[in-house]
Amino acid sequence: MVKLRWHIEKPGSRYRRSGRRTNIKLSSMTEFATRTFEPHASPHSARRAALACMAALAVALGVGRFAFTPLLPLMLHGGALDIRHGGWLASLNYAGYFLGAIACAALRVDASRMVKTGLALTVLLVLAMGVTDQFWIWAAVRFVAGAVSAWTFVFASQWGLRRLAELGANEWGGVIYTGPGVGIAATGLLVSAASAHGGYGASAGWIGFGLVSAALTALVWRTFASTPTMTAASRDTRNTAQRTRAQSHHAHLHRADAFWLIVLYGVPGFGYIITATFLPVIARAALPAGSPWPDLFWPLLGGALVVGALAGARLPGHWDNRMLLAGCYVLQALGIVSGIASPTAGGFALGSALIGLPFTAITLFAMREARRLHGDDAAGLMGYATAAYGLGQIAGPLVAAPIASHTGSFTPALLLAAGALLAGAVGLVVVALVRRRPRA
Repeated sequence: MVKLRWHIEKPGSRYRRSGRRTNIKLSSMTEFATRTFEPHASPHSARRAALACMAALAVALGVGRFAFTPLLPLMLHGGALDIRHGGWLASLNYAGYFLGAIACAALRVDASRMVKTGLALTVLLVLAMGVTDQFWIWAAVRFVAGAVSAWTFVFASQWGLRRLAELGANEWGGVIYTGPGVGIAATGLLVSAASAHGGYGASAGWIGFGLVSAALTALVWRTFASTPTMTAASRDTRNTAQRTRAQSHHAHLHRADAFWLIVLYGVPGFGYIITATFLPVIARAALPAGSPWPDLFWPLLGGALVVGALAGARLPGHWDNRMLLAGCYVLQALGIVSGIASPTAGGFALGSALIGLPFTAITLFAMREARRLHGDDAAGLMGYATAAYGLGQIAGPLVAAPIASHTGSFTPALLLAAGALLAGAVGLVVVALVRRRPRA
């Protein structure tokens, strides 16, 4: 074992312990130097980590999951799909997302490796949608894509938020969750432009998005391959005392907090998905024939999502995440009511903005709350919370479609969604007041 004879000198004096020079292991000095000088590299490192996670979520969610929404009309127009089978493809994707999120709680793998695997699979699955026209292949692809998007989301969140916390740059967390909005806005605008010029089908759209996803994946691949500055062993050593002190506290206090986070995080999944699934249908029925607006509401929602994620990250870090979530739920409820109260282009535009602004800010606050409760071991809680969100997404269309069929209007289903969001907001406020944060 290599040892260094190390002492500290000041002008006119020499420090020794008990007359002996202090022996320090080379490995300890290396770790000390790494941890000491890490903040000097943190601005660039934090920006790189946040942008890499943003690109990962843009690929896995913005393209792999949500590109189906703007491409669905082209798939219907091509005759390879009808509205009923389109609904099945959407439901299978939601089911895959739910099961994938549940699996995250059991997976014990390196987060960066899981993100890279998810990105590679997403590229292949998006390309697969464009090279075949068989419904059952599409069904299998959309189901697997849902699971892969959940894996990528959970582990990119875990990796990114942990990395930013190590760098002392939590303010970059909002950039991570702009990824889905960037993907939604870009795919929506590109499909709208392609539809306006004509000559492009759904297959070309899927293949094009797959190639773009491959390029983005290549750009961020090395970032996720990089080794964290602090090894797992040193992190365990650093946290041993904290975990020992907090073990019994977590067992009693954080278990209940985690339960309520899981339950109440499922509410916006139910609330937003009804509008997101049926917004084009509702808007086209309400607006004059030939209006260009129905194709623009989806990218408008994506643009608002980006603004909301960045604004949410600027809010003071000491604010209670549960109260912030409650405010976001209220905004989405107002967005739903806006389209009901004013079924015009302006009403739908305002509704899209109000639903999009808190869309991933909700995710940011929920994942931050999961890290507050479980720290670096939050992947399991993130997975269960994401599964609850996915369960809400599955339930939304299943509840809304029969109500709309029976009443001839989506208004009762939308009011139910708005009511659920308001009830969730009340629940979060009550939990925040009853179960106050422990003092640090």
